[in-house]
Amino acid sequence: MLDQGVLRGLDADELRDALVGARLCVPRRHGKWLIAAVRSGERHDSGEPSVLFHFGMTGSLSWHDAHEQPPPARHRHDRVVMVTTGGELRYRDMRKLRGIHLARSDADVDEMLSDIGPDAARITPAGLSRPLRHTDRRLKPALLDQHLIAGLGNLLVDEILWRARLRPDASASSLSDGDWRRLHRRMRTVLARSCAVGRVPDHRSWLTGRRDDPDGVCPRCESTLEHTQRGGRTTVLCPHCQPA
Repeated sequence: MLDQGVLRGLDADELRDALVGARLCVPRRHGKWLIAAVRSGERHDSGEPSVLFHFGMTGSLSWHDAHEQPPPARHRHDRVVMVTTGGELRYRDMRKLRGIHLARSDADVDEMLSDIGPDAARITPAGLSRPLRHTDRRLKPALLDQHLIAGLGNLLVDEILWRARLRPDASASSLSDGDWRRLHRRMRTVLARSCAVGRVPDHRSWLTGRRDDPDGVCPRCESTLEHTQRGGRTTVLCPHCQPA
């Protein structure tokens, strides 16, 4: 344990007691959470704990094989190191906005995640539109609301809306059935590619790859991109591809 500041609702001894001599199962994701069940026998029992990681804006996990030569040096932002027979799993986080939680059982996992919506990567078109289409909420804030849909952040939503040719400030109730289907398709595509590389890709063919350019232009039509600020977040859109 290098820095207990990333532990949420537990201390170093509790985490150590839960993990020593046990194995982490293949993790699953739900929104911005990564859940790794702990097993002490051949299979995880529902009464055994799980470790939940929330990476915030700067958190990540990295694996370092025990046979790697030379052994990789510890990074100054490594906060927790889990040593196994095969190597080290390191939790790294510069800003420590979120962190590591411990659920005592599968029921505790369900309770911890009970106030967030369905995972954006697995939601159906109907599941996407159902909580939103009868409200007057603006599209971007609604998509960012983790209580409605879990897993979308600022860069992802801007990228998805640009690809779907929808304005962030459009009323959710104004979207047609075709708009919702297109939004769902673009969301699945962007999430699949982002999950594959562990971040929102910044290719020049993506809005994300142009959003920080001085006088940035749309990758699709080369119109000048529009930047707005609201609630501490920057929204980037193309006024031509995403007309009012």
